[in-house]
Amino acid sequence: MSPVLIACLLLGGLLLFGVPVAFSLAVAGAVGLFMIGGWDSLVGILETTTLSSVSAYELVSIPMFILMAEFVILSGIANGLFEAAALWVGRIRGGLAMATALAGAGFGAISGSSTASAATLASTSLPAMLRQGYDPRLASGVVAISGTLAMLIPPSVALVLYGVIADISVGKLLIAGVIPGLIVTLAIMLTVYVIVLFDPKAAPTAVSVPWRAKLASLKELGPMLLLFGLITVCIYTGLSTPTEASAIGALGALGLAVRSGNFSLTAFMSACSRSARTTCMILLIIVGAHIFGYFFTLTRTTYSIVTWVSALPLDPFVILAIILFGYIVLGCVMDQAAILILTVPVVLPVIKALGFDPVWFGVMVVVTAELGMVTPPVGLNVFVVSKTTGMPLGTVFHGVWPHVVAHILILVLLTVVPGLVMWLPSNMQ
Repeated sequence: MSPVLIACLLLGGLLLFGVPVAFSLAVAGAVGLFMIGGWDSLVGILETTTLSSVSAYELVSIPMFILMAEFVILSGIANGLFEAAALWVGRIRGGLAMATALAGAGFGAISGSSTASAATLASTSLPAMLRQGYDPRLASGVVAISGTLAMLIPPSVALVLYGVIADISVGKLLIAGVIPGLIVTLAIMLTVYVIVLFDPKAAPTAVSVPWRAKLASLKELGPMLLLFGLITVCIYTGLSTPTEASAIGALGALGLAVRSGNFSLTAFMSACSRSARTTCMILLIIVGAHIFGYFFTLTRTTYSIVTWVSALPLDPFVILAIILFGYIVLGCVMDQAAILILTVPVVLPVIKALGFDPVWFGVMVVVTAELGMVTPPVGLNVFVVSKTTGMPLGTVFHGVWPHVVAHILILVLLTVVPGLVMWLPSNMQ
């Protein structure tokens, strides 16, 4: 049995038995390296991998964006976002569900954390919808899918990870997510509209709100729009790198937390502690993936895969569809950070050989990863919504299926019209 097959089977077995992804990758890679190079080769790689794999300057933006998300949660701004959005679209049948999508986009624009966004929306918008008489499936489904917008709309930890792994501009990737993020937001709202069009009982209508109240609600959106605009403009115009912009965002979110009156030393330390734990988890996965990646490189596995795929008598778009379907399947059972770190070094050379742009593909991967956050058997956002609200898992999974179909249609649209992804980054300074 070849070392590659043994290492892959070992990796699959460790993951199956619940061993953390970082340690599964490290152990499987170490065993493979020992089999092909012996003890000296293994020790030499382990001595250098830990530092070299996490020393990229761009990785500093990950703890900053995570910390920004924690401070935004502390500020309580998500409550204001949902209430303001509800005032503007709440009169429409299904308006509160549409407001949840808008609040998810707004929260994602200043957090970058999908699970944090889902948990916050579950504790704010979901109870409001249930009080209004919304179908629990519609309400919980739109909350779960709206949380995924944080993966795409900048700042996005997933896009930062992809950029670092693929060695391409993180700034272009973050800006490339803006238009697709808006499209996904509109698609969620349109899906809600179609659902209530065919089933009016799923969502009631609401009373109209005076314009004075609508305009007054914009005060709640001001700080969020300012912070999001500052980060995006700094990256787009080249005034700062994504890493510097992430630090600006964290400082701005800290200011929002202080302004809200919820700030305390205990809350500050708790936010920093959670950010540190999440960052350490991601960095450990990166280290483990690099150990496994060295093994793949030394065995020329990546080269063999690229050569084999390039020789397939299939249209490049068919191969792309197969790859994206693989990402959906992986997203059902694995953490998105682990998927990116494990697959991008292998898949990206294939994508380049097929003639696709790596920036465009990065956005496609993240949109696909959004599906993995809401599809069984894992569906992390579904579990977050269920745990936060006590809603049965089956109810939430049933509610997200119309949005899964809409996401697949968006993938088709972005494939047919790649300019929707590439127009903004191609005009960056």
